Amino acid sequence: MRGYDVVICGAGIAGVAAAEALTARGASALLVDDRSPLSLTSDASSECYRNWWPGPDGAMVALMNRSIDLLEALARETQNAIALNRRGYLYVTTDPARVGLLRQAGEDAAALGAGPLRVHAESGTYSPSIVHGWDGSPDGADLILDRATLRRFFPWLADTAVAALHARRCGWLSAQQLGMTLLERARARGARFMRGRVGAVEITNQHVSAVHVDGHRVITGAFVNAAGPFLQHVGRMVGVELPVFSERHLKSAFEDYLGLIPRDAPLLICADPQTLPWSDEERALIADDPEAHDLLGPLPAGAHCRPEGGMGSSWVIALWAYDAAPVKEVFPVPLTPYFFDVTLRGLMRIIPSLEAYIRRPPRPSIDGGYYTKTRENRPLIGPAGPRGSFVMGAFSGYGIMAACGAAEILAAHVSGATLPACASAFHPARYDDPAYLSLLDAWTDTGQL
Repeated sequence: MRGYDVVICGAGIAGVAAAEALTARGASALLVDDRSPLSLTSDASSECYRNWWPGPDGAMVALMNRSIDLLEALARETQNAIALNRRGYLYVTTDPARVGLLRQAGEDAAALGAGPLRVHAESGTYSPSIVHGWDGSPDGADLILDRATLRRFFPWLADTAVAALHARRCGWLSAQQLGMTLLERARARGARFMRGRVGAVEITNQHVSAVHVDGHRVITGAFVNAAGPFLQHVGRMVGVELPVFSERHLKSAFEDYLGLIPRDAPLLICADPQTLPWSDEERALIADDPEAHDLLGPLPAGAHCRPEGGMGSSWVIALWAYDAAPVKEVFPVPLTPYFFDVTLRGLMRIIPSLEAYIRRPPRPSIDGGYYTKTRENRPLIGPAGPRGSFVMGAFSGYGIMAACGAAEILAAHVSGATLPACASAFHPARYDDPAYLSLLDAWTDTGQL
């Protein structure tokens, strides 16, 4: 085979975005995967995006703001072929004691660069999000404390809801359309996709010199590990032990045949930890299941859902990472007992009408993937291992929203161009910095949803 400037291992959204960014800088690129592009973890995405990220330095907000800028530019160029909206994320609490936490989250996000916090303690000051597109939508967040405003704009919320924080530079898009658009652009500039498995990376004089793919030797001076849940395995090919682990995350899709979730709703998030209202019969059944008895105790905040499809659709997707723990990656992804039942009951806290589906449940479709992540939930983007070896991964479920901005950083590393200020926060070598390790010890909120 002829040589390439860069060989990219992994054709999920990270690898595809990397190919697009590198070919935009004039590099020749070979994208390698033993599956079809965008068919593994990227195919199970919730397709959401946000610039709403905690952290001590604002690096994640900076990355997401830049990535969203690129998504919006792409949407404009393609007449919104990626179906981008900016309906926002609506965090809802029924606990008066947690209202202060929502306010603090808004103030912290504003300080990190996500946009201003607007507090609405009376009627008439809040403006809802637009249903389609994004132009004209505000950034920042709106903290709604006035119950009359909550009833007016979100009448389907629980009467017990006392406040809602509407993060505004957030929404969702078509992940497949985004990925295919990036892939087509890369191919138009000469990138090639090869279906196969990377077996080895050849190192000569401490520099990448070739990559072996199913018996073919491909000459190259740069290798990018964008292998998603296989990030650590591929890292070992270049002698690097990447500091990552994986969690299993599932999502369910169901037909909302009663029309309980409005088609113009934002992403709806229960901001309250809770103990679920199981019946006595259900509690007895769960107590006898050693894999499920934890479901009887307190569960974390974060049950969320959104409309899926256009205004004529009746489908909803629902998610809740209530059992996230490090696991070994196994495919097909094993399902969790009671996942839909648990998620539905978690959402009933803020949308009580969903109780109708306890009596007459729809038939859900459940899939998922692995969130491969670092301990502080920041990606790895940059050189790792011998010269010419790079990594772009550990996106932990936020690859769709981060891919364009992250690929821009990766391309700058590969080409030797000027890096953005936030790039050092994602460099794999950050763990060699004692100051950064000290910062990690005080890290409390990773922004995982």
